[in-house]
Amino acid sequence: MLDHLTTEARNPASEVLDQLDSLELVRLINSEDAKIAAAVAAEEQSIAKAIDVIANRLSHGGRLVYIGAGTSGRLGVLDASECPPTFNADPSQVVGLIAGGQRAMFKAVEGAEDSPTMAADDLREIDLCSHDVLVGIATSGRTPYVIGALDYARSQGAYTVGLTCNRDALLSSRVDVCITPVVGPEVLSGSTRMKAGTATKMVLNMLTTGAMVRMGKTFGNLMVDLQATNSKLLERTKRIVCDVTNLPADEALALLQACGGELKTAIVSHRLGASPEAARKRLDDAHGHLRRALEATPSTNGHAPKSKQQ
Repeated sequence: MLDHLTTEARNPASEVLDQLDSLELVRLINSEDAKIAAAVAAEEQSIAKAIDVIANRLSHGGRLVYIGAGTSGRLGVLDASECPPTFNADPSQVVGLIAGGQRAMFKAVEGAEDSPTMAADDLREIDLCSHDVLVGIATSGRTPYVIGALDYARSQGAYTVGLTCNRDALLSSRVDVCITPVVGPEVLSGSTRMKAGTATKMVLNMLTTGAMVRMGKTFGNLMVDLQATNSKLLERTKRIVCDVTNLPADEALALLQACGGELKTAIVSHRLGASPEAARKRLDDAHGHLRRALEATPSTNGHAPKSKQQ
C-alpha cells in the first residue's frame, strides 16, 4: 500500500493547483523546491559515509552500480553516463541499470519495476561482485525491482546503499547505509519526478563527484581528468592548463599536444620541467593524484618543483 508514504500524500499548499495562474504556479513550485536542499543536508553523514566507501572500492578495481525503475533508474543512468567525460572514468566503472533495460529510458516498460527476479538477472549480466557498491534508488523505498537488486547484491557481498525519500522505508533494512532526504508531498500528488527526483539528482551528484574528488580526479576545483571529446571540452582543457601554468593559450595548446592531450601530464611536465614520459611516471607513482605528484620530492628528473602552488 502507498497510503503511508510521504511522497504519495496530498500537499496542502497545492490543493487548488488547477485554479492557479502561471505565475502562481511558478511561485508555488519554486517555494516547494526551496525545501529540497535542507532535506538533503539532513542526510550529510550518510552521504559522506557512502562517498568514502565508493571511493575506496573504485580505487581498488570495484564498480559503482546504480539501479532503479522509472525516474529513479533514469537519473542513475544519467549520472553514470556523465562520469567518463567529466572524470575520464572508464565507462564500466560507474554503471546505471534501469528496470526494463535501455528502452525504458524513453518509454515505461509495463511490469518491469514489479519484478525482483529481473533485477537479479540484470546484476548477474554485469557480474556484480563483492568489490562493487550497489546504490538502489527508489523514491518509495519499496520498489520490488530495487529490493530484489539489493537482496542479490548482499548475497554477493557487495556494499549496498539505499536512496529513498520516505522515512522507515522497506529498503532501509536491506542496505549497509540508507540515504533518506524526506522532501515531503509533491506539488502534483505522487509525481516524484519533481521534488523527490531533484533530491535524488543532488545526492547522486554528491556521490560521484565526492568519490572522484577523493580519488584525485580534481585539482582544487578544476576537473583535471576530463576527456576533451568536443570543442567545448577542448577549450576547457586548454583554459585549465593556462590557469595552472600561467602559459598563454597557444603555448598551453602546444604543451597539451606534446603530452598526447593528457591534461594532468601537461601540468606536471610544465610545473616540474619533466618530459611527458617522466610526468606520467610521476603521476603513476602518485596513483593519479595531481597534487601529490606535484608536491612529492624529489622530482622524477632531479629538478625541484617550481615554487608556484595552487
